[in-house]
Amino acid sequence: MADRYPIKKALLSVSDKTGLKQLCTALCSAGVALYSTRGTAAFLQEAGLAVSAVEDLTQFPEMMDGRVKTLHPRIFGGVLARREMESDIEEAKAHNVPLFDLVVVNLYPFHEYLDADDSKQASHVDIGGPSLIRAASKNFRSVTILSDPNEYSGFLAEFKSQQGATRLAYRKACAARSFGRTSAYDSMIASTWQDVDALPSTLSLVPQQALRYGENPHQKAVWCGRADWKLLQGKELSYNNLLDIEAAWRIAAEHKLPTVAIVKHNNPCGVASGQEKVEQIFNNALECDPKSAFGGIIASTVPINRAAAEGMTEFFAEAVLAPAFDADALEIFAKKKNLRVLEWGKPISTKVDIRPALGGWLLQETDPVGLADEEEWQTVTEQKVPDAVMEDLRFAWLVCKHVRSNAIVIGRTLSTLGIGAGQMSRVDAVELALRKCDGPTEGAVLASDAFFPFRDNIDLLRGRGIRAVIQPGGSKRDAEVIEACNELGIAMVFTGRRHFRH
Repeated sequence: MADRYPIKKALLSVSDKTGLKQLCTALCSAGVALYSTRGTAAFLQEAGLAVSAVEDLTQFPEMMDGRVKTLHPRIFGGVLARREMESDIEEAKAHNVPLFDLVVVNLYPFHEYLDADDSKQASHVDIGGPSLIRAASKNFRSVTILSDPNEYSGFLAEFKSQQGATRLAYRKACAARSFGRTSAYDSMIASTWQDVDALPSTLSLVPQQALRYGENPHQKAVWCGRADWKLLQGKELSYNNLLDIEAAWRIAAEHKLPTVAIVKHNNPCGVASGQEKVEQIFNNALECDPKSAFGGIIASTVPINRAAAEGMTEFFAEAVLAPAFDADALEIFAKKKNLRVLEWGKPISTKVDIRPALGGWLLQETDPVGLADEEEWQTVTEQKVPDAVMEDLRFAWLVCKHVRSNAIVIGRTLSTLGIGAGQMSRVDAVELALRKCDGPTEGAVLASDAFFPFRDNIDLLRGRGIRAVIQPGGSKRDAEVIEACNELGIAMVFTGRRHFRH
């Protein structure tokens, strides 16, 4: 089989007609015969291009509102015939089957109907398209498959450089990409229709955006997914930006009150909630650790106004994201040309966390948002928790869920004061959180993502004015820890639920 294979006949059936006119004009100019399904044929004929209808070839009309049109031996025989097999070629001639050298197909836009009812979704599940793509991809030794309009310009460059042909390596690369698209398409449908409480049995990973690099310049990276956000200004988003943006939004979205979270390296530098104006909530969050916040990501659950924008541009931040921005806030941000400003269309609804492990993948349900288990909480100390302090405990507990383990959060009046993150020892995490508190901790609360194994964690709070502690409980030494709290007059709440985040 020759490396180069000339293109004489093309089969076309597309939903997305972007770039189709330019592609087919070039094909017709090179003498390529076009065959097409009804809708695509009408588009090409309107553009003044000669095209033969699939119906004329199959001698069978499109049926059932277009559900059945390409599923026919004269179509699939022409795509699957092995050019190196004399018997295949003889059978194709005997049954008047044209040999298609190029197949141009893209899929029904199922992704545009994810929020529609299942009947509407079902009507946009493509059958013939994936079948044609797979058939052409299987026969890549002879057939070129284009399954995305973004491939057209590259194809035309190949087509021109090879004098109306394509090379084997090019065809194989097209086939690989196309198998990836049909796989992702099926996975998207499967994950949409599966039991909402089940972990996915398939993953849909379609690269949507190439990134400059991964965590480090020598690592390649892409972003896969369906964008519910819009980049309003600023530099291209990086891999690390996207990780921190995800972390910042997840933290902020936990809280019912207006909230601002500042994140650096996947950990919060400061978080604050409240009924105040957004600029004050931001200032409260920033006061927790302004040094670490340098170069961080700012997420707000409420629109950003001018005053907040002015505060956010007084120090270096990588990105700001919010559901909306006032016009004068955008004017302020525009003075920082490299600052990335993102607007969210709707909250993130990721149901599954995915990580690589031992050559495979780990999948788990995401930690549920909010305080679904609060009715199970128990105050286990002699000292009880006043309502105002309980509100701070809820806040600190929600923040602690998103701090890398071992995690300790100290907060007061719905603002973080000190955060101890990612320590191998819990007592080190407590010491770090206390050290991060820039000022007195009188009346503050402390949250721990997992139980205290020893009372030494509580002993560190002596003389610090901490009023209450919230933690899962469940240690063999719970009694000792409770006794330490009683000695210091600190209230303690057991949640019965751990929130590790590795």
